[in-house]
Amino acid sequence: MTKHKFTVTAARGMLPLLETELKQIGIKQYKTEAGSIRFTGSLKEAYQVCLWSRVAVRVLMPIAHFTAETTDQLYNGIKEYAWEEHIDAEDTTLAIDFNSFRSKIHHTQFGAQKVKDAIVDRLRDLSGKRPSVDLHQPDLRVNVYLKHNQAIVSIDLSGESLHKRGYRVSQTNAPIKEHLAAAILLSAEWSKLAREGWALLDPMCGSGTFLIEAALMAADIAPGLQRDYFGFLYWKQHDKAAWQQLKADAERRRLSGLARLPMIMGGDEDKSAVTAAQANIEAAGLSDRIQVIHRDLQNWATVAQTLPDVGLVVSNPPYGQRIGDAASLHNVYEALGDLVNHHLPAWRTTIITDNAQLGKLTGLTLFDSKPFDNGPIACEVLSYRAPKPLRRDAKPVQQEMSASPSPWDKTPKTKAKPAVSSSVVENVSPQAEMFANRLKKNVRHLAKWARKNQLDCYRLYDADLPDYAVAIDVYGDYVHVQEYAPPADIDPLKASERLDEVMQIIPAVLGVKDDKVALKLRQKQRGSNQYESQAALRQRFEVRENDLRFWINLTDYLDTGLFLDHRITRQMLAENSRDKAFLNLFAYTGSATVYAAAGGAKSTTTVDMSNTYLGWARDNMQLNNFVGEQHQFIRADVLAWLNEPATQDLRFDLIFVDPPTFSNSNKMEGVFDIQRDYSDMLQKVAGMLNPGGEIFFSTNRRDFKLNASALKALDIKDISKATLPIDFERNSKIHYCWRMQKSA
Repeated sequence: MTKHKFTVTAARGMLPLLETELKQIGIKQYKTEAGSIRFTGSLKEAYQVCLWSRVAVRVLMPIAHFTAETTDQLYNGIKEYAWEEHIDAEDTTLAIDFNSFRSKIHHTQFGAQKVKDAIVDRLRDLSGKRPSVDLHQPDLRVNVYLKHNQAIVSIDLSGESLHKRGYRVSQTNAPIKEHLAAAILLSAEWSKLAREGWALLDPMCGSGTFLIEAALMAADIAPGLQRDYFGFLYWKQHDKAAWQQLKADAERRRLSGLARLPMIMGGDEDKSAVTAAQANIEAAGLSDRIQVIHRDLQNWATVAQTLPDVGLVVSNPPYGQRIGDAASLHNVYEALGDLVNHHLPAWRTTIITDNAQLGKLTGLTLFDSKPFDNGPIACEVLSYRAPKPLRRDAKPVQQEMSASPSPWDKTPKTKAKPAVSSSVVENVSPQAEMFANRLKKNVRHLAKWARKNQLDCYRLYDADLPDYAVAIDVYGDYVHVQEYAPPADIDPLKASERLDEVMQIIPAVLGVKDDKVALKLRQKQRGSNQYESQAALRQRFEVRENDLRFWINLTDYLDTGLFLDHRITRQMLAENSRDKAFLNLFAYTGSATVYAAAGGAKSTTTVDMSNTYLGWARDNMQLNNFVGEQHQFIRADVLAWLNEPATQDLRFDLIFVDPPTFSNSNKMEGVFDIQRDYSDMLQKVAGMLNPGGEIFFSTNRRDFKLNASALKALDIKDISKATLPIDFERNSKIHYCWRMQKSA
């Protein structure tokens, strides 16, 4: 792979953060200088910096270096370079950035004009045609830095400042720039705190920059993913394939990370600021994940009562330079301190200010300060300790169960299930009493059914009452609660109150302890969000389903490890797997493989692109005593694996295909779309079937349509209704499923 030299620029105070980002990308050969970091690497790595750096300003690729003490030397040095290798002469645009430091040519506009003339003259001499000038978003932006009369000529791969993410459609007075907000959050260790489930609050959010940057960071979303312009996109040496792969990978990570977002909330006393923040949040695709309310700083007490125990308060309060008068800002800083001290005592606080004396008015204990520039204003980022930090035990949740002597033995087993409690929840609304009554009714009906069918895990409640839009699943002695994101027109405080009632009622009605109720915000499953997670398998326990055993994790991942709606589908696989070679594609945690092995499959092959989930699948097999060379596990992108020559010779009798709605693929641009690409995928899968073999194909895309005529080699039967469990009857579109047989 060809190596190049690059220069990445960053603002004051951000170079250590940029250095960390480069290391995370995998860049090893770098050198930190004043205002920039130089590194040697591939073009793909430079693209990664453009896409993933949260603090970089520009990514430059030096291409020439010469002495330029006079304008003639500057003109000749530029004209001698082979610009035809970088830009065509016709129907293209060009822009020049020129900066000078202690050099004889110090007029930047004149220097830029000479550079432009030299490039245009060379291209016109070669072809008779010339590019035009576009100062906004040119096809090629050239950067010339004249230092001590030495000209460094670079291609600007970023094209425009990387702080422009693409989501700012509205702004307020004195908005904080995106890369500065990100740098402040990184300095406050927000990435680490978010992984631990901490919430975030900006009570003076302005146009919402902190909120959006915090969400992008917590959800592992590339800051440049929404940008439609980079300086390399129309450059003649652009590596389109590398860029498409990076964007596809970033999209997969975005879809995965959205499900891990903790609570992020903001507000402002200015209604126009709230409107601007909501517009920017919507443009960032995060309107269902970030709450913004109109509220004065002095009136957050009632809201604070609904917030989690731990979190980070981050804000860019006015500090007199552009908004307000420093002498009249005492009340602002005092109110911020009162909010944390009295209502959020276990929360940390980070602010940016140009006046550390104002920060003292919060009454909080400072533990760190870092210098940053907010535009032309020299500022400090002040981080404060939580007044009364919580003490927490980090012990993993474990529940040991005895091994089953025969995993497919149908002998009924008895196990305690949540029982309807006679406890009464006090001080709840009449609507909450209705929710409690519905929950009691469901428990009486479904718990009995679950015991009869040897199930530890089942769906107990699925937004039965519109005002209580949650899904509640029972997993042994634990309860998993997922909140459906409320519509934008729902008062977030009211939604918080309803959720608080839900979390009070569940332990009381089901007779379980509070610490055995796990809460997540539910998100429509899109793409490969079932794949990579930031966490490890640290809080897992066992459950049984049809006397098979599975590891479950209720806290660290989007999904728990077992798709309950596929229970009947898994049973069908077991009933049809005896003495057959079984293949599980997009296998997740391998529950279908466990069922096939329990049903007597002579061999199983489990394929998934995630090392985490493939390891989980292996653990599930071992948990049921299915070990040996006949059980193979393959880590691969399924779509790429289907196209490998060695795969073409493999044959199976029974194949389960349950792909995500979107997924990466090396063989196509962008992302795999299940509706668009299922036919081609299934034809390749069908080619791996032995005569008479079967495919069980499922998707959870609600608007999916299958065209049987596109799969003429298969006899297709829709079994969606037949695979819908009783506990999912309220949601008939939870999945679609087909049984496809190849002619004998």
